[in-house]
Amino acid sequence: MSCGEPHEKDCSEVLDHLYEYLDREMPEGECADFQVHLDECSPCLEKYGLEQAVKKLVKRCCGHDDVPTDLRSKVMGRIDLIRAGETVPEVSVLEQAKREQAQREQADAGAGGAGSAEAGPADARTEAARSE
Repeated sequence: MSCGEPHEKDCSEVLDHLYEYLDREMPEGECADFQVHLDECSPCLEKYGLEQAVKKLVKRCCGHDDVPTDLRSKVMGRIDLIRAGETVPEVSVLEQAKREQAQREQADAGAGGAGSAEAGPADARTEAARSE
């Protein structure tokens, strides 16, 4: 894309790095050049505004999912292991969390008594699927 006007930075280069600028991941010196280009180039400024609006919409609609505390701590623990150069377990964090959840559910079911009258059809299907 080009607006047809000469710029110090080419429009395609600016648009290739648009999300770095939006996410504030761009070095400060480059940010200034980027802003100069946006001030001079209305098509790039329009594209910037559109992408900024999309980003805000996604944040508003999807940014409220709470991550379970135990999963977050496990992920952060893995990151710390990797940064320290230590060996990381073969099982993915998500798979490990699923296994632990299944173990907790089995322990809860065992505490309530196997085959108790409280277990409904959905519980029976879950147990049957788990045993496969």
